[in-house]
Amino acid sequence: MPWDASDSVPISALQHYVYCPRQCALIHLEQVWDENLFTLRGRRVHENVDLPHDYNAEGVRVELAVPLWSERLGLIGRADVIEFLPDGTPYPVEYKAGPRKAKKADEVQLCAQALCLEEMLGRPVLRGALYHHGSRRRREIRFTTQLRSQVERVIQDVRQLLQDGLMPPPTADERCRDCSLVDACMPFALRDLPAWLEREWK
Repeated sequence: MPWDASDSVPISALQHYVYCPRQCALIHLEQVWDENLFTLRGRRVHENVDLPHDYNAEGVRVELAVPLWSERLGLIGRADVIEFLPDGTPYPVEYKAGPRKAKKADEVQLCAQALCLEEMLGRPVLRGALYHHGSRRRREIRFTTQLRSQVERVIQDVRQLLQDGLMPPPTADERCRDCSLVDACMPFALRDLPAWLEREWK
């Protein structure tokens, strides 16, 4: 079904949500953003792929900063790199500055790009890659039925989060250590607040 523009879900929000629903809400509901070493590294890594242009490399057409959308899923976003193989098959590549994320957050983001490309170009997109800048290596991702189903579930969850406007509770775990929003989120303070209040009222 065609979605109203106000109901469109940014592809980046899927990655944020899978990594941490509260992080997703802070960024996409509260418009909160802050920088740390990891986000600055990410910004630098993306400098070379943030300006739209294309070129050919060894028979492969490469397009950078490609706008993406899906009317069926109500998605909007942008791909870092789309390589068009000699037979015309698109191959999305997402650049990552940090380490491999838990819970397939990056894989969900990349697969969402593939679903948009399939709708936009009318041909199957079965594989893509995550390029990890630290190791200078690609990790190929196959867009399996299970991963595609996960993407569609996450889209529904993110759309519900954005419509409800409610802030999820903090995770207060190892993910918080590297999150640039830890000061705005206050995960450990909020986690310990009920116990503190209970002590104060005794």
